[in-house]
Amino acid sequence: MLEEYRIVGRRASDIAASVEEGVASGALAPGALLPPMRELAGVLGVNPNTVAAAYRTLRERGVIETDGRRGSRVRARPATAPRDELRMAVPAGVRDLTSGNPDVRLLPTLDDALAGAARRYAREPTLYGQDPVVPELARLARADFDADGVPAGAVAVTSGALDGIERVLAAHLRPGDAVAVEDPGWGSVLDLVPALGLRVLPVAVDDEGPLPEAVARALAAGARALLVTARAQNPTGAAVSARRAADLRSVLAGHPEVLVVDDDHGHGIVGLPLNVLGGVTRHWALIRSTAKAYAPDLRLALVTGDDVTLDRLRGRQRLGPGWVSRLLQYTVVELWNAGAVDRVAVARSYGERRDGLVAALAERGVRAHGRSGMNVWVPVADETAVVTRLLGAGWAVAPGSRFRVESGPGVRMTVSELSLPEVAGLADAVAAAVRPAAGGRFD
Repeated sequence: MLEEYRIVGRRASDIAASVEEGVASGALAPGALLPPMRELAGVLGVNPNTVAAAYRTLRERGVIETDGRRGSRVRARPATAPRDELRMAVPAGVRDLTSGNPDVRLLPTLDDALAGAARRYAREPTLYGQDPVVPELARLARADFDADGVPAGAVAVTSGALDGIERVLAAHLRPGDAVAVEDPGWGSVLDLVPALGLRVLPVAVDDEGPLPEAVARALAAGARALLVTARAQNPTGAAVSARRAADLRSVLAGHPEVLVVDDDHGHGIVGLPLNVLGGVTRHWALIRSTAKAYAPDLRLALVTGDDVTLDRLRGRQRLGPGWVSRLLQYTVVELWNAGAVDRVAVARSYGERRDGLVAALAERGVRAHGRSGMNVWVPVADETAVVTRLLGAGWAVAPGSRFRVESGPGVRMTVSELSLPEVAGLADAVAAAVRPAAGGRFD
């Protein structure tokens, strides 16, 4: 059935990660038949429900498929766990709160910035062999990092936050290494980690960020990297507080070889201060995307970190794309110098809608989370039922299965296109569709 490959693990997430590792390495070929759940449970010495949960996770991620009595097999496709396939088609006339996109009305116009970038390019056309980072952009970015208390480090430019995360992980990790990842967390990261042949170790989250005890357990279990969303966490809106950052830094101090990655994709749209973890271990990186504040299509993120990490990132980048287009870098410089985004006003706009919805839900007895950013997370008992009921009421929300590993079910609502007069109606619909859940964690 599996020939020489041995599935291991005591928890559902570990069993699923073991199967994903086998698929990624080629030890489990497409079409390979997995053991029946009870049989595998007996071999591993776990409850059959644990194996059932692992198989369910693998099915949701697109790694395996189940055909009734014929059992479960590795799918005949790459195991990249495409969570985006869990997106639902939004019928005409239904309000779409699933996208995760910023409010286009809060994005700056690019006409003048693009024209300014073209003028810069005309004066100095980009040729092979030049510095991959526009010096002026590096100076602006470094000054911004300094203002936020980010440790000293050089600056690199990647094609968005996810590209930066991938390059930083690849700079230090090898297939089979474990990565501590927020749960619930960004679905694209939950896809990326196993696609790189790495293992996901889920870390529980509350409104102030990853729980220190959960991070400690992941590190004790062998995590070689920790990914943390500094602000505007997707999907929960969590933001790392100063107190939580101090606690996490204390935990990390005992693991100096662990790679720490701070994802600050919410820069420019969040009013809360940045509390970074990078710098307490030998290797670290902070990745700051321009997508949410300036334009997703700019595909540009600024990365800083320790010298070894940045050197490896830029060295590997030279062997691939070479550099991120200087035209795009010039455009960001133009936008930055022009003060094209009023960060305070943008943060206030998202905050009014997000906080308004959370408060309206609380008035109706529904617990919701949304400390920062543009998303609100509502724990529910049954995702499918809630999504279906809300769709019938004219609202499309994202199922939590796109964002979680072991945490409890929930739904995510993006407030960027929500108007304040719509808040009460949405809250009524959500209250009618869910049963309040107790507790303060997302499980």
